[in-house]
Amino acid sequence: MNKRLDSITRIVLPAALALAVCLGSSCAKKETPAPPKAPETKAAATEVKSEAPKAEVKPAALTDTAAKEAPKPAAPAPAAPAPKPEAAAAPSGAKMVALDFQLPKPMFVGTPTEMKVENLEKPLGRARPPFLAPEGTVNLAKGKPVKSSDEMPIIGEISYITDGDKEAADGSYVELGPLVQHVTVDLGKTCELCAIVLWHYHKQPRVYFDVVVQLSNDPDFIKDVKTVFNNDNDNSAGLGVGADKPYVETNEGKLIDLLSQGSPKARYVRFYSNGNTSNDLNHYIEADVYGKPAE
Repeated sequence: MNKRLDSITRIVLPAALALAVCLGSSCAKKETPAPPKAPETKAAATEVKSEAPKAEVKPAALTDTAAKEAPKPAAPAPAAPAPKPEAAAAPSGAKMVALDFQLPKPMFVGTPTEMKVENLEKPLGRARPPFLAPEGTVNLAKGKPVKSSDEMPIIGEISYITDGDKEAADGSYVELGPLVQHVTVDLGKTCELCAIVLWHYHKQPRVYFDVVVQLSNDPDFIKDVKTVFNNDNDNSAGLGVGADKPYVETNEGKLIDLLSQGSPKARYVRFYSNGNTSNDLNHYIEADVYGKPAE
């Protein structure tokens, strides 16, 4: 019996010691902390950052409060309505109305043949817009006396220029000689002027050269002379070089705006011309001068 116990002891004791050793070793391994991680160097961080794809930055949505406080885009201003002639007013407060020029009927239809005239004014391609003038403006030239540099016209009478007939038919125009000629309308008294409309000849498309319009209170146009239109581009009429453009004659006549020139005051209105694209002669159908007698 003692031998058996002794034998068991010899077997069990070494086994128990071995098991204890194994358990102790395992516990030691579990409780041993991991070595601290080496800090990442700046170069390594930079390298990693450069290799990482950049995230797309999207604007953050406005919160309800920010959306309410954010300024709203201004609405486009409505287009200003076109001024109505009868409702317009002059800067001085005077009522403005559209002048009735009582235009003659057109004598030619279609596009005129090309004219080789330097700096020629382009046709408007539509009816001329209404011209506004102070209420009470009238044609001061109608029936007024006219004088001419050519006292013996080739065709017609000088008085045709203010008789109110604006048609281009035979018997409605006066034909003056070649070279520079002029006609002068006497309004009878000094008047405040706002517009002039001139018809040379509109039976066919023509351009008249060296068209110059002057105002004065001197019947001889020696002093107190104001030029309100001049398309003489080379001073061939001897009145100075003008900045206005040559134009093609039509039934609308040539409108000269004097309101934009300060509504000058004058008694006499003189018209110059120097032949045309068809011949060397000078023609006049009618000259309207709009304004009011000066107070």
